[in-house]
Amino acid sequence: MSFTLTTPSGFWNPLLWLIFLALFAIVAYLIYSRGNPSYKKESDQVKPYLSGNIEPTKEKVQVKAGDIYWGFIEALKGYYTVLQTMHTGDIRDYILWYLGVGAIITFILIGGV
Repeated sequence: MSFTLTTPSGFWNPLLWLIFLALFAIVAYLIYSRGNPSYKKESDQVKPYLSGNIEPTKEKVQVKAGDIYWGFIEALKGYYTVLQTMHTGDIRDYILWYLGVGAIITFILIGGV
């Protein structure tokens, strides 16, 4: 009994996929079994190596969201100041902008201008 589904672009055989999955699982287990047996999770082996320096507290190394985007926002400061003046916080304004810009794009695409 064949479970092969043939299409113009190839074929699909679930039994073949299961065989490949089993082979990959065996290879993964062989790689895993060759690991270092002396590794212990509850020891100093799990600490990061920081060139002999002690690990700082989480509060000192935590990157805040404002720091992540600082360079991006600083580089586009002129653009963001314009956006901040347009920002009202009212959802009706955003819907109006969405509909207006959508209508302009639709007219340009349909009209071919």
